[in-house]
Amino acid sequence: MSRIQQSSVQKKRRPRDAAILSLLAVLIVFVFIISMNTGLIRLSPIEVLHTLLGEGSPQQKLILFDFRLPRIVISLLVGAGFAVAGCILQSLSRNALAEPSTLGINAGAGLAVLIFISFVPATTAAPIFMLPLLALAGAGLTAALIYFLAYRREDGLSPTRLILIGIAVGAGIYAIQLILSLRLDPQNYQFVATWLAGKIWGGDWRFVLALLPWILILLPFTFYKARVLNVLNLGEETPAGLGMAVERERILLMAAAVALAGSCVAVSGGIGFVGLIAPHLARRIVGPRHQILLPACTLTGALLLLTADTIGRWILQPSEIPTGIVVAILGAPYFLYLLARSKA
Repeated sequence: MSRIQQSSVQKKRRPRDAAILSLLAVLIVFVFIISMNTGLIRLSPIEVLHTLLGEGSPQQKLILFDFRLPRIVISLLVGAGFAVAGCILQSLSRNALAEPSTLGINAGAGLAVLIFISFVPATTAAPIFMLPLLALAGAGLTAALIYFLAYRREDGLSPTRLILIGIAVGAGIYAIQLILSLRLDPQNYQFVATWLAGKIWGGDWRFVLALLPWILILLPFTFYKARVLNVLNLGEETPAGLGMAVERERILLMAAAVALAGSCVAVSGGIGFVGLIAPHLARRIVGPRHQILLPACTLTGALLLLTADTIGRWILQPSEIPTGIVVAILGAPYFLYLLARSKA
């Protein structure tokens, strides 16, 4: 297909792509409204609107602004971060099963945070803002170890070897997490067990502020690198033939994916499968071109995690199911489906 034909096809797709992104945004707003009304104390949409406009009662303001809105915003940010990280990893490895959880990156970030919160209670502002940095360190070391073990000079980075080593490293780290959690006192053990199951534990605006800078910096950087991802997705020879510094670009994008996943783990716990499901769903509805795929992943991941968190808070009221368990219930069958279809 010539460049003129490609340009014509892209122009025809733009209205459709814009409509899809708009629909995803509308769905997020719809679930957002439902989520604000989900909890032990119900707030009708009219009461929510009045409270947002400053006309609600003190109790309604406390429920909405101090408890529900921070968690909703964190769900949106974490879902977007995990989804984009998964999209980057799938494109770099050219493997449909790659995502931060299956590659063990989430486990590495979780181990660093677990070690920290086991010895330093997160009761002041400083430790909370340090959590993303600690998670980034744990995720980065884990990613470096997996990359070192999976890379071979003869054939480069094998997608199958990357997945298998990632699963093995992740399993080892999860075992270490369990050993460390058994040494905790009952109160901390209950918190850590729930956190490892994937409960969004950052329940106030401090956690939003700790995560927000990472999302605001890394997502635009990733969108800027969309064309690079398109080329890298073609294989090893094509980018090198075009004069691209393949290894440098791969390391930069890998670092962005690790930082996104690590910072999200710091406030959300061990939530998996978002980075697996969201890119596949987005790819099915908008195609593989990263200029539109990455924004679609952002919205799809945010919608998926917010929906899962809302279901987890609603289905067993007054108790709640950790968001990670709800996502796993949705994601495990899809993971098996992808595994069955994989030719690797």
